[in-house]
Amino acid sequence: MGLVLLDNENPEVFPDPKQADESGLLAVSIGLGTERILAAYQQGIFPWMKLDRPPHLWCWYTPDPRMLLYPKDFKVSRSLSQAIRKKTFEIKINHSFAKVMHACASIPRKNEPSSWIEPDMEVDYGKLHQQGYAHSIEAYQDGHLVGGLYGLAMGHAFFGESMFHRVPEASKACMFKLVEIAQSVGLHFIDCQVPNPFLRSLGAREVGRSNFLSQLDQACGKRESVVDWASLAQNGS
Repeated sequence: MGLVLLDNENPEVFPDPKQADESGLLAVSIGLGTERILAAYQQGIFPWMKLDRPPHLWCWYTPDPRMLLYPKDFKVSRSLSQAIRKKTFEIKINHSFAKVMHACASIPRKNEPSSWIEPDMEVDYGKLHQQGYAHSIEAYQDGHLVGGLYGLAMGHAFFGESMFHRVPEASKACMFKLVEIAQSVGLHFIDCQVPNPFLRSLGAREVGRSNFLSQLDQACGKRESVVDWASLAQNGS
């Protein structure tokens, strides 16, 4: 099947994820939009980078296998354990979502000449944050933001998008906090999307697409997250 151009008049409609190519690419679209993004995640799909040639369409992916972190499997390294014990970081939730996302977009990364987090993505995910779907967990030292992660929360799942750090262990400390939250309310999994060695070192593992979609149906029957993010943001770390 050829690559599908999504219909802007019906933002919730996507092809069957099983029709994706070997890379996981399923469809392209002219824009994003909050309703399309939410519908995509509920169907096991996410936006990831624009085509590098005009008209620079957004690409929508559903990789096989999928990288999932089950809260019980999270691995705490010795260095992270020390940072937690010494309270090296002040952890906050949803205090600086826009700054976290922009930092994820702008910090240089090995083997990545440019970021896939485009300005229009920052705008739409900012709207999702205001709507209560997108959230950030942040690490501070002496009042300065030194690490963080962001993603979407729906039902019994958290869909991780990106993370960054300016000092060692900062982003891992944020992941530790996310896992604590996940365990406290019974999240089924943290979606890490695409397999890589770093995620594997944290305890994430690869799951076949069919298996993932089955788990997704159980985790995200409703869009409203089981996590009380407003209380967490108010109470701090």
